[in-house]
Amino acid sequence: MATWQHTDIIVEGQTVRAQAPPIISASRSTDIPAFYADWFFHRLQKGYSAWTNPFNGVKSYVSYENTRFIVFWSKNPRPLLPYLQILKERNIKCYVQYTLNDYEEERLERVPTLSSRIETFKLLVEQLGKGAVIWRFDPMILTDDISVDDLIRKVQNIGDQLKDYTEKLVFSYADIAMYKKVKHNLEVNGIPYHEWETEQMEEFADRLSTMNRERDWKFQLATCGEKIDISKYGILHNRCIDGDLITRLAWDDKELMDFMKVKIEDVPSPTLFGEPELPQGAILLPHNHYFISTHKKDPGQRQFCECMASKDIGEYNTCPHLCEYCYANATKDLAIKNWRQHQLNKFADTITGK
Repeated sequence: MATWQHTDIIVEGQTVRAQAPPIISASRSTDIPAFYADWFFHRLQKGYSAWTNPFNGVKSYVSYENTRFIVFWSKNPRPLLPYLQILKERNIKCYVQYTLNDYEEERLERVPTLSSRIETFKLLVEQLGKGAVIWRFDPMILTDDISVDDLIRKVQNIGDQLKDYTEKLVFSYADIAMYKKVKHNLEVNGIPYHEWETEQMEEFADRLSTMNRERDWKFQLATCGEKIDISKYGILHNRCIDGDLITRLAWDDKELMDFMKVKIEDVPSPTLFGEPELPQGAILLPHNHYFISTHKKDPGQRQFCECMASKDIGEYNTCPHLCEYCYANATKDLAIKNWRQHQLNKFADTITGK
């Protein structure tokens, strides 16, 4: 498990012990930017929020006293845009894992139009920079109505519009049998899904890699949490909470670098014998600096997840996107119930207002 400091906070006149993580994930469990941005930034101002453990129901507290970096996850992060200035004022850096799928024809998601979401992507890049907005097409799902050819067509359409706006495309194959919630939700919602076969995964990876090269996208391709090794197509295992990207975006934050045990080095000046040779694995930074990766996988994550440690502040069963393949909601009814509960107490210490 991650090791970070704890601190005392005051909750309703009582002193409570709270975790004080430098890196926040907001969130794998629900879409905070789309539905809870006002709640989150209110809690950030208050200095803490509460989180209920989905496995044992225990309520615990998260202090934002030491927060230096936030990784946002969203299918519609447009509500974040007016709040980004607050992060700048607090010297908190961030990046956005933006899930930008195209299942409009199949109505698998309840999200704004594709054109609107692509516009949001570009607006985020204008404020945060190209490297700080990551395109996810996640999951790649096969059904009676969606073939490998269809997915390639969908990716090509979006990829052509995001060329020069992002560095990376992250995707996953819908591993339906592995996730009981996903399987249940698809079956209950009458979606005629197909499991991916290894041969199809290889074909898709090959065609995606070829398209990336031929259309000159220059995206780094990566899979999220996938067992299959498709590195021969130039497709890596992704780090969604990525220590190296965090360093690239926040290398001048000494407090954060000290926590991450990253040492920022100066690039030596040229000599009479030519340009200096940097150490193997050196990653260049602005203003003639570099670092060597110290990224370490969080042992608390799934076997094939490469994320570093962070504190996720979301809660399951709270996402009103109501995607047909959802892994975060047990049922649509429960998600709607919790969303309505939130509306009754929008700025409570928990997302649900309970």
